[in-house]
Amino acid sequence: MTTCTNCQHRWTKRDIWKVGFSKEGKDCPGCGTRQYISAETQGIMTLGFLSLIAILLFPFIVKLSGEKEPLW
Repeated sequence: MTTCTNCQHRWTKRDIWKVGFSKEGKDCPGCGTRQYISAETQGIMTLGFLSLIAILLFPFIVKLSGEKEPLW
């Protein structure tokens, strides 16, 4: 499951979905540092044929980043 890159706090599925749809990231519920979806995860999510599988597995494949990363 997804954890904060700063404090290793384990994120809930609900928090993961929130950060997944936020362009500005989300503060960690544990330590308050801003977390973003990693560029690697963003790349996976943009692949059309994996969209359905990715939606179902989203909470388990998300990696967070401590800084905002460009997609490419």
